[in-house]
Amino acid sequence: MNATKNRLSHYDVTETTPVVRIEPSRGWVSLKLKELWEYRELLYFLTWRDIKVRYKQTVLGAAWAIIQPLFTMVIFSLFFGKLAKVPSDGLPYPIFSYAALVPWTFFANGLNKASNSLVSSANLIKKVYFPRLAIPMSNVLSGVIDFILAFIVLLGMMLWFKIYPTANIIWLPFFLSLAFITSLGVSLWLSAMNVQFRDVRYTIPFITQAWLFATPIAYPSSLLPEPWKTLYGINPMAGVVEGFRWALLGTETAPGPIIIVSAFVALLLLVSGAFYFRRMEKTFADVV
Repeated sequence: MNATKNRLSHYDVTETTPVVRIEPSRGWVSLKLKELWEYRELLYFLTWRDIKVRYKQTVLGAAWAIIQPLFTMVIFSLFFGKLAKVPSDGLPYPIFSYAALVPWTFFANGLNKASNSLVSSANLIKKVYFPRLAIPMSNVLSGVIDFILAFIVLLGMMLWFKIYPTANIIWLPFFLSLAFITSLGVSLWLSAMNVQFRDVRYTIPFITQAWLFATPIAYPSSLLPEPWKTLYGINPMAGVVEGFRWALLGTETAPGPIIIVSAFVALLLLVSGAFYFRRMEKTFADVV
């Protein structure tokens, strides 16, 4: 009788208890977005951890989120606005450049942190199983707080220059999402490559600096004639920057076709980066 009960209890446990088998993937695999959703609480805590650690034991704290784009704006205004007399689409050059630096700083900081996130989280990757996509994603998401702080300063500058947003401001979340997609897409490529080739981290500052001047931040894209202006959208941040100026400052140079090209390239970077990341994920714990 006791033996029968034991067999029945063993049968009930094995039939009702979910079993997760962790095996190395082969070739190109699915993204397992459902699994990432199941670990959404972990994504939240990783994001919150990055926010708290970022300015821990710093003197100025979260003020660095404002200082970085603000000082860059001052330098651009001095050399490009005053000395080089670069046109600014009829806007005061300080607000013209700062409106572009706000989304750019969000993109660049997310790229720099997320690209090195797997190597810096080596101990966590070796000990615990969870969707590795959560690590670079949390690093990019943590930059939203910095974006909000810098954006508040931008609103203050708009009031100072008596520039008021138009109805186009409803498109602002779309352009912010496009900056997030671009940052995450490139970060997935670079973070996965950085595990295999550690010299990738030395190229990231160079890539970011070159990308800065390849984006219409210190100059307007209106300097380019068609069809070169549309092709300029191959740089996804070109569409983001022009979109921010159009949505907030009411510039006459609406993004137009450039935003279509930028959105397509950003989505291509995200999808291809996610698949490459998942393909290389099986080697992270062994190599990192």
